[in-house]
Amino acid sequence: MGSFSIGHWLVILAVVVLLFGAKKIPELAKGIGQGMKDFKKAIKEDEEVKTTVDQVEAKPESGAATTATTTSTHADEKKSV
Repeated sequence: MGSFSIGHWLVILAVVVLLFGAKKIPELAKGIGQGMKDFKKAIKEDEEVKTTVDQVEAKPESGAATTATTTSTHADEKKSV
C-alpha cells in the first residue's frame, strides 16, 4: 500500500512528459543539477570563510596574552627598583 509498482511509475512518467514535454525534462534536470552544484560550492566557500575568520580571531587573543605578560614584567621591574 505504501510503495509504488512499476505501473504507477510509468503513469507518473507519462503525466510528467505530457505536462512538460520531452525537451523540457532534460533542461529541468540540468537546472536541478546546476542548483545542487552551486549550493555545494556555496557551502564549501562558507566553511572556508568561517575557518579563516576563526584563525584571524585567534591571533589577537595570543597577542593580548603577550601584551599582558609584557605589562606585568614592566610592573615587576618598577616594583623592584
